[in-house]
This record gives sequence, structure tokens and C-alpha cells, in this order.
Amino acid sequence: MASKYIDPELHREEAFYRRKLLISFIIPGIFIFLMWLSKVIEYLFEIDLSQSGIHPLSIDGLGGIILSPFIHADFRHLISNSLPLFLLSVALFFFYTEVALKVFLYTWILSGLFVWLAGRSAWHIGASGMVYGLASFLFFSGIIRKYFRLVALSLLIVFLYGSMVWGIFPGLYENVSWESHMLGFFAGIALAIAYRKEGPQPPVYEWLDEENEEEEKGREGDEEKLRGGDRERGR
Repeated sequence: MASKYIDPELHREEAFYRRKLLISFIIPGIFIFLMWLSKVIEYLFEIDLSQSGIHPLSIDGLGGIILSPFIHADFRHLISNSLPLFLLSVALFFFYTEVALKVFLYTWILSGLFVWLAGRSAWHIGASGMVYGLASFLFFSGIIRKYFRLVALSLLIVFLYGSMVWGIFPGLYENVSWESHMLGFFAGIALAIAYRKEGPQPPVYEWLDEENEEEEKGREGDEEKLRGGDRERGR
């Protein structure tokens, strides 16, 4: 009877990625839980938290920069934001582990701050600004880095959420904060550029290093020959 051999290195690699995926669930899961908890509290105690959202250029609406992602108009609004936010956040923490927390926090703060500075005079609530910000970051970051795995993730983002781009234009959807969508989208682009040199980078293969070394040696040899020729002519 043939024994089944399992490569220990492969087993360790599988365990590593499984653990990494589970860890990637933690912060997105807590965030989504708080979103749902806020809505349940509103429902059970029959209160309206919408005035804890963002009201542009208003001191009363300044706290909404932090609070608005946890406040939604109804359960339909909450559900429409929960799934994409969870999936995009998990993808961020799994593929961009080194910078994920900073990107997540800055997307949260910048998307809200931009709305507070440039939005219409109305109460802006919901996590859609973060959804657009994270989708934008994941798409443009993969393209900028030119790393095939991250480019594949960018294409997946387009496939799953490409239709979201229409949400950044005014007047297409009623009772929707298109400013949150548009400004969150721009925040994601800014963060993709700002963190382009941090986090995962395209691998440098050994054969490329060898070619570069040979080219460098060739250039040094040519320079030495030129210097030798100059010395001959000097004589």
C-alpha cells in the first residue's frame, strides 16, 4: 500500500495563508458588526441617528466624519454596503497586509473629510464612501505596481464592482450621496499613489539580476577599454 506523502513546506505554506486569511477577517468583521449594531439600536429604541452623519462645513456635522459609516437609512441601505465593504476590506488586509490598516483608516477619514469640505448641504450617511475608496485603491494600486497578482485583483474588482462607477455622477440615483462616492473614489486613487512604494512589490527574479550584473560588467569593460585607448593616444 503506497503511503501518501505530504510536502512539509507546502503544508506550512497552506497553513500560513489560511491563518493570514482568518486574520484578514478581524477588522472588517468588527467594522461590519458595529454597522449592524448601530442599525439594530436605532430599530429597537426607535431613534434616528442620521443627524450624527456628515453635514458639510457644519460644526454639528464634523463628528460624522467618524460616525457616518455606521449610520444607514434602512436595512436595505445597510445590506447594500455591508457585503462589498466586507469583501473589499478582506482583500485589502490579505493582499496589502503591510499597509492595510493605514489605508483602511485613511480611506475612512479622507472620504468623510472630503465630503465635509465639498458635499451638498445635507446629512450624508452610510459607508458607501469607504466602499468606493477601497475599490478605487485596490484597482489603481494593482495597475500602478504592475504586479501580475495585484493586476488580476484589479481586474476582479472591475468585474465585480465596475458598474459602481456610475454612482460618482450626480443625478443618476435619487436620495444617494454621489459626493461620498466620487470623493471616496478620489481618496482611493490618492492613497494608491501615496503607498505605491510600500507593501507588495513585483518580485525580482534571479536571472534578471544576473543579466543586470553582466550588463554592468560589460559597461565597465567598455569604459576600461576607452580609458586604455586614451592612454595609448596620450603617449
